[in-house]
Amino acid sequence: MGSSYTTTSVTFSLVMLFLLLQHDHFATADTSLIQKTCKATKYYALCMSSLKSNPTSLTADGKGLAAIIVGIATANATATSSYLSSQVLSSANDANTKKVLKECADKYGYAGEALQGSLQDLAAESYDYAYMHITAAADYPNACHNAFRRFPALVYPPELARREEALKRICSVVLGIIDSFGWD
Repeated sequence: MGSSYTTTSVTFSLVMLFLLLQHDHFATADTSLIQKTCKATKYYALCMSSLKSNPTSLTADGKGLAAIIVGIATANATATSSYLSSQVLSSANDANTKKVLKECADKYGYAGEALQGSLQDLAAESYDYAYMHITAAADYPNACHNAFRRFPALVYPPELARREEALKRICSVVLGIIDSFGWD
């Protein structure tokens, strides 16, 4: 009985050691793909932190990593559209402010739709169309910024400037990932 217990214990220990070593090997390989992918982008730290925050990135291929970042960009655009819509409701009775905030909410909504379209393009490996949709999404905030410029009395809100820059950077990361596919 003692020998059977020892054999089972040793076998169990060897299996666990093997599994731990395999897990470490796979985690290193997956982290390596994430690092390689992020090095192809303009914002390495943003790419790394974004992908590390999503556990599915460890099992994703390059296309999957791009889709994860698109999801983050979509969440940004959608949250900004919602934020702007709430600002319209809570803004003073100034018609110009309401008009510009509504226009901006719409533009960020369009950015979210363009990003959703890019996910379909990525799935179909239509990288040129994905690139076009992501570029459009990154450009929609410019239309918002320009709307504020049409009314010199209106100040472009610092919170909106921060959100605009974040969306542009996230989109830039996705574009860098797509560029690394070598599709052109």
